[in-house]
Order: sequence, then structure tokens, then C-alpha cells
Amino acid sequence: MAADVIPVRLGARSYEVRIGPGLIDRAGTELAPLLRRKRVAILTEDRVAAHHLPRLQAALDAAGIAHSALSLPAGEATKGWDGLRAATEFLLDEKVERRDLVLAFGGGVIGDLAGFAAAILRRGVRFAQMPTTLLAQVDSSVGGKTGINTRHGKNLVGAFHQPALVLADTGVLDTLPPRDLLAGYGEVVKYGLLGDAAFFDWLEANGPALAKGDPAARQYAVGRSVEMKAGIVERDETEEGERALLNLGHTFCHALEAATGYSDRLLHGEGVAIGCALAFELSARMGLCPQEDPSRVRAHLRAMGMKVDLADIPGSLPDAAALVRLMGQDKKVVDGRLRFILARGIGTAFVADDVPPATVEALLAEALARR
Repeated sequence: MAADVIPVRLGARSYEVRIGPGLIDRAGTELAPLLRRKRVAILTEDRVAAHHLPRLQAALDAAGIAHSALSLPAGEATKGWDGLRAATEFLLDEKVERRDLVLAFGGGVIGDLAGFAAAILRRGVRFAQMPTTLLAQVDSSVGGKTGINTRHGKNLVGAFHQPALVLADTGVLDTLPPRDLLAGYGEVVKYGLLGDAAFFDWLEANGPALAKGDPAARQYAVGRSVEMKAGIVERDETEEGERALLNLGHTFCHALEAATGYSDRLLHGEGVAIGCALAFELSARMGLCPQEDPSRVRAHLRAMGMKVDLADIPGSLPDAAALVRLMGQDKKVVDGRLRFILARGIGTAFVADDVPPATVEALLAEALARR
């Protein structure tokens, strides 16, 4: 199956996203034109290294590209100050220069961390993304958002730093645990909900095939998601307006991630799915979208075997008022007011900064009561 190539047009910072199976085995050939000297520094994580790093190293060896690698612990906890320190010190130990290339080989955690390390190293070193999860392939590897979490919240320290290339090998999705694949699907669904009703229709029909491993379904879903994100990023690179739509479900999600300690109790994509369901419920309660839309969203997520409600999160959660306070640390707060991405229907999301906190708190209180 031939790779799809989707350009991200940002002037001097333009790059391509290449999507298809077998790209790891062609990594040397794909990366060679970017290299001013034949070497790369790889940042990865332990699970990805165990499954795929030898293949990547063999591909680089075949192209005569020298390489070194640092493997960090898997999980969201790595995306913090300690992980950033380890990554940057490794790159400095390897004497990575501004003309060299840092290669992020992993999921969203590694992509965000490696991208931020590259952004601040020597005031900016080039990097390439090789995303190995569905979530990273459809979302976090594209658009140049990099960063880490702190005790104050998620992604509050970071930089916009565009990659030089994204290689999304859809074949690696076969090795993902089912839970991780479905978590990534939460971001796929988001694209249909925010701006393409026809894509959501397609997902309702083809989502099960995607989950079962159909290569064509996976490549199409990744390609359409990237195509939508690329268009939005081209029009609003630094999130001054339209790009905020990509945060559909994320205001709820980030609060829930903070409440669960960024642990494996709730994966990011699971939080996005729950957040999208809550955003549509909030939209319906405010009279913005048809009453049947939240039910349709929940029905599809349930049919895919995904988390949909607060009741699906194991362990205790703070009360509704505390969850609203956690939202106050979200990056989408402007002049002290929360901004939500709401919807007038499936495929028609918009930014709202006039949502009464009491309405949000009431919605969350009812959701908590169902636990």
C-alpha cells in the first residue's frame, strides 16, 4: 500500500506528513535528504524500543546514518521536568548541533517531550516525528505543539516548534494494545465532530473495521484526520482563533487527567472521548445543538467499546466544584474566563467563552452522581 503524503504549508516551516505501512523500514531513505551530516539522536520510550527500535536502527544503518538513542520510561509521568532534563542532557552529551536532527520515536508523550527539548536546545534544533500510536499519528505529531506537564496542569510549559518531517507508519498500530488503540480513536472521532459530519458518518460505518486492523481503514482515518489538522494549522498556527477547535473535549479532559494524577487510570484519548461526550451534552443543555446529537456521539463511542462517562473512570474523583477549579488552569482560559469548544451539531464546533460555570458544575455533578 503506497504512502499518502499530506503537506503542511507554513512557509519556511513547511513539511510533509507521510502515512502508510513500512515507513520504519524505509526511515533511512526518508530521513537522509534532511541530514546535513549523517547522524540522528533518537528519543524513545521503553515499550516502543522493545518492539521497534532494532528495525529503526537497521534502517538507519542501511542508509549509513549514525545514531544514538535514549529510551525513557513509558507513560505520562515522563512528560515532566525530570524527563525534559534527561532528554536535553542526553542530547548535549551526544553533542547534538543545530544542524543535526532529533528523532522523536514514540507516542504523544515522546513527541511532545522530544519536540520541546529540540525547541530549547541551542535555541532550536530540528526534529522529526515518527509517531507510533494512533493518537500521535492523527494529532500530536502534527502542528508543532510541544511541551511538558507540571503540577499546575497539562502542557502549560512548552513551545511551538514545527517538525521537519512526520513519518506515520500505520503498520505499527498492529502492535498497540487494544486500549491504547481505542484511546487514539478518541482523537479521530474528534475530527468528525468538530468539522466533518461526513467523516463521522464514515467512522460510524468503518470504525469497527479500523479497530479490528483493516489497513485501508486505518490509513484513511489517519490521513483524513491529518488533512483536517493540517488545514487548521495552516490557517492558525499559534492558536489565535480557529485552531482552538482542535481542543474539542479537552477542557473536560485536562481537568480529568489532573484529577487522576496523569496516571493510567485515564489515558489522554479516553479523556478526550469523555470530554467530547460532555461537550455535546453541554451544548444540548444550552440549546445549541439537537438533543439527539449527544446520544449519537455516546452510542458510537459505546459501540467502539470506549470510555464515555465519568462512571467509566476507575477510582475516586473530586467533586464537581473541584473539577471546575481544575479547569481554571487550562490553557484556554482567557481573562479568567473558561473557553469551551461547543457544537451546533455534529461537524459544526465553535469557540464559546460565555458558558456559565454553574451550568458546567451542574452537568458534572449529575455525571458524578451516576458513578
